[in-house]
Amino acid sequence: MSLKHLSPADAFALMNKGAILVDIREADEYRRENIPAAHHHALSTLGRHPPKSEGTVIFHCRSGNRTAANAAHLAASVPGAKAFVLEGGIEAWRDAGLPTRKDARQPLELMRQVQIGAGSLVAAGTVLGALVHPGFHALSGFVGLGLVFAGVTGFCGMAKLLARAPWNRVAATAN
Repeated sequence: MSLKHLSPADAFALMNKGAILVDIREADEYRRENIPAAHHHALSTLGRHPPKSEGTVIFHCRSGNRTAANAAHLAASVPGAKAFVLEGGIEAWRDAGLPTRKDARQPLELMRQVQIGAGSLVAAGTVLGALVHPGFHALSGFVGLGLVFAGVTGFCGMAKLLARAPWNRVAATAN
């Protein structure tokens, strides 16, 4: 099932007529930047905590990919409501000049932290392997295998480790 996509301008107009906007991104993403009128219902908890609406609901994520990929699940979470997807997500909303609320004091989203960490380790393993000793190439291989494992199983050890970092624990308990 696919949901009809709305431009940011059309979504804004529907919101002015009573539609609710639902942000399905994870809490760390929401804390960093959000649309002021949006209700937060992370996709990972949507089954346990669905939005309450029988009117019109517009779902959004960062770029629109998550909402499009999970359209059937999103529609099923609001039975009796007219459901839509915000085309292009919060990025398109911001690009259309519509308001967002940013908190730069919040840490980067956890997946971005994982990407930075994994990329840094791969780069370090490559440089050290070329300049110091070829054995350092194993670091790059280890990180690559960890990423494959995370993709196949859904368990990311680096994300679990980073979630326990002091800067992420403080942000999580602040809300």
